[in-house]
Amino acid sequence: MTNNANHPFHLVNQSPWPLTGALGALTMMMGLIKWFHQYNISLLILGSMITLLTMIQWWRDIIREGTYQGLHTKMVTKGLRWGMILFIISEVFFFISFFWAFFHSSLSPSIDIGSTWPPTGIYPFNPFQIPLLNTAILLSSGVTITWSHHGLMENNYNQTLQGLFFTVMLGFYFTILQAYEYIEATFTIADSVYGSSFFMATGFHGLHVIIGSTFLLTCLLRQLMLHFSSNHHFGFEAAAWYWHFVDVVWLFLYISIYWWGS
Repeated sequence: MTNNANHPFHLVNQSPWPLTGALGALTMMMGLIKWFHQYNISLLILGSMITLLTMIQWWRDIIREGTYQGLHTKMVTKGLRWGMILFIISEVFFFISFFWAFFHSSLSPSIDIGSTWPPTGIYPFNPFQIPLLNTAILLSSGVTITWSHHGLMENNYNQTLQGLFFTVMLGFYFTILQAYEYIEATFTIADSVYGSSFFMATGFHGLHVIIGSTFLLTCLLRQLMLHFSSNHHFGFEAAAWYWHFVDVVWLFLYISIYWWGS
């Protein structure tokens, strides 16, 4: 398909990836259920592989359409921007539900958990150890992604590349530290409403960090292949917006769950 239409919109070609993505998600969900009940991860690995291959090939097609075929016109890019904005707003409300559950249980702890918060027998994390280090890491990553964006706007290839590299490294470092924190935890997701709300909120945030790091790693590879310019780089902007959202959510998590909640 070539961009010779008399309108600015992108009418996408038929694609198999929505179908394979849906099948991958279904397989992964069934694999999770099988893992929980039978301690067997074979189906989960299969679903993850289908989903990963779908992501790689679907993103490849979108990159080709936007970068090489010129199908992402100003009108299309405007629609993509609004799509990303609305997606991030939906993510905000997703995390609001976890904060709501946490404050509902912590501000008026029931007699079932000893009428205290944290519940009796729960030993929460020291907020001034790994959680504080992770806060510094994410705040630093916010600086490096902004530095990278500034370099891109000035067509500075090396600054953009260096800023993206450091952001991705900080993202992976955060994930490693959070995994270590989970291993060292004295409570589990099954330990009363405290364990449930803690691991649901911090776990989903950790998942978002992994997704954001993958998003930024994709941008790093695209920058190496000279896909971005100062006036055509929505893929980079979307990743940066998402990463800033992840930063802000962590600040709320740290202040409310790690610091105030402990």
